[in-house]
Amino acid sequence: MAQVVVVTSGKGGVGKTTSSAAFATGLAQRGKKTVVIDFDVGLRNLDLIMGVERRVVFDIVNVIQGEARLNQALIRDKRVDSLSILPASQTRDKDALTRDGVAKIIEELSKEFDYILCDSPAGIEKGALLALYFADQAIVVTNPEVSSVRDSDRILGVLQSRSKRAEEKKDPVKEHLLVTRFDPARVERGEMLKLEDIQEILSIPLLGVIPESESVLKASNTGTPVIMDAESLAGQAYADAVARFLGEDRPHRFIEAEKKGLFKRLFGGRAA
Repeated sequence: MAQVVVVTSGKGGVGKTTSSAAFATGLAQRGKKTVVIDFDVGLRNLDLIMGVERRVVFDIVNVIQGEARLNQALIRDKRVDSLSILPASQTRDKDALTRDGVAKIIEELSKEFDYILCDSPAGIEKGALLALYFADQAIVVTNPEVSSVRDSDRILGVLQSRSKRAEEKKDPVKEHLLVTRFDPARVERGEMLKLEDIQEILSIPLLGVIPESESVLKASNTGTPVIMDAESLAGQAYADAVARFLGEDRPHRFIEAEKKGLFKRLFGGRAA
């Protein structure tokens, strides 16, 4: 039976879709048959970050409304064999999503895939609530800033009260914390929250810390999930997070400020 994993946050712009693309790709690279669903109806960015925007013919709304079969809407990734993408609609309203329709899609996908990742829109509107409703696990993405952490705390409350597992009084959704855009030097200067403070506020296990990195923007612009850039710090951090998600014990990297030598102090240097 597939595990349904929602990638969520309370605030927009924290890197949910980047994280969904990286995580889905990382799981597939590890031999897990994975599908990632874009729930952001009306905006739709996952297909761009995955580099499949020109291959979108049908989308999740077409499937729900009976205008296409699921296998017609699924896009197979050309780089990683065991990875598929189900895009959102760019032209429909979020009300086109229905709980029964999403339930049927997840039930059908569960027969074929090991992991179903749900890339949630920000906040707690209909698309976000449907993305998290069927979750077995949740990756809560937050930036090290007060407003982002506060909104993530609100999402945790929704997960604990409005998921299918909560309604049916089953074991709660398993929660993981993913901190993105982390800059240890700015933390030292007091411009960002410390990891300890974020963990104290949210009280869920830390899955990964993704450093602020120019490679994330570059990857998004080229339609390549950043985890495929094994040279970049962000790519390595996502790979570590996927490994931890699968039960491996890996130390957290990129969480301490780099001690610059004389050369770097004089000439600077940027993260990859």
